Amino acid sequence: MTSRPAPHVAMRAIVPGHIAIVMDGNGRWARRRAQPRSFGHRAGQKAVRATVAWCLRNGVGVLTLFAFSSENWKRPSTEVGALMDLFLKALDKEIDELHKNQVRVRFIGELSAFSEAIRTRMQHAAIRTASNARLTLNVCVNYGGRWDAAQAARRAAEAVARGELDAAMIDEQTLAPYFCLADVPAPDLFIRTGGEHRVSNFLLWQLAYTELYFTNTLWPDVDDAELDRALDDYARRERRFGCAPTAARGG
Repeated sequence: MTSRPAPHVAMRAIVPGHIAIVMDGNGRWARRRAQPRSFGHRAGQKAVRATVAWCLRNGVGVLTLFAFSSENWKRPSTEVGALMDLFLKALDKEIDELHKNQVRVRFIGELSAFSEAIRTRMQHAAIRTASNARLTLNVCVNYGGRWDAAQAARRAAEAVARGELDAAMIDEQTLAPYFCLADVPAPDLFIRTGGEHRVSNFLLWQLAYTELYFTNTLWPDVDDAELDRALDDYARRERRFGCAPTAARGG
């Protein structure tokens, strides 16, 4: 991970401020190499490191990664155990470099499901990097879009019970602050690797007007060239946010 743009990298005129990624394909990548799924997850960790470095070079302000969904607990216990072990080692190994590069790290989701050891490391990483402002890295773990909507509704109901919110006045604007990631702009670009064309219960509220990009590339094989293709595709889009197209574009 570099701390400054490489000399040959030119900053693009149109760069998404917030990129969200579903990192799919670790298991298939490992299977094609006759290796256990844990081998693919370790390779995927390298792709995470490369993606963070790419975001730093290209001036992306927020990166949100779907690292572990609430549905992933249904996987075989051996795989979940290997993922947790890898998660612990990654937290210990990567935090120094992330902090050095002014990356703010946050963990988003129902964290109470994790062991005390993992929660302690999450908290340590978040506190240590809290003042960093070059890139915000949101790591979604034990997260689901429907869970996010449910917890937002519950928090709003609690505010109503305390007399802080009028139930009759609840609309999109008053409910939005109760969702995860309410303190950062909604994602501009969503990327899913691995060939599947769905969002898989990820950021359902936040992706309402996000541009979607799907690639067949498996996550461990994602590199600068693949991310550049996603960025170039995004640069050709016209963000409408539900409005009519401009006269110049037509349509």
